[in-house]
Amino acid sequence: MKEQLKLEEFGLFILGCYLFSQLEISWWWFFGLLLTPDIGMLGYLFGNKVGAYTYNFFHHRGVAILFYLVGTLILQSPVLELVGIILFSHTAMDRIVGYGLKYEKGFKYTHLGEIGS
Repeated sequence: MKEQLKLEEFGLFILGCYLFSQLEISWWWFFGLLLTPDIGMLGYLFGNKVGAYTYNFFHHRGVAILFYLVGTLILQSPVLELVGIILFSHTAMDRIVGYGLKYEKGFKYTHLGEIGS
């Protein structure tokens, strides 16, 4: 089952790449911004509860989709579309390697299991 989930996440990453290809933005922006959602880890400087909240905000597919849809359908903003695509693609990439949404008890405790186990 774990391999099937990784394959599904890979498909979602490819979807993110496709959506990016529909923007009129150079590809170096995609690769240059792909790791920026990890800024959410800075919340761990203020404890596990704040860290889990900030990390999960930047790694939640619903947030990514909301940014993308608002940018596409409401504001016609390529910047918001880009933010949504980067969040979506980064989340898929993280989940491929086993990084899931965090629990409040610590960074290594995720909805996909304990990191490093």
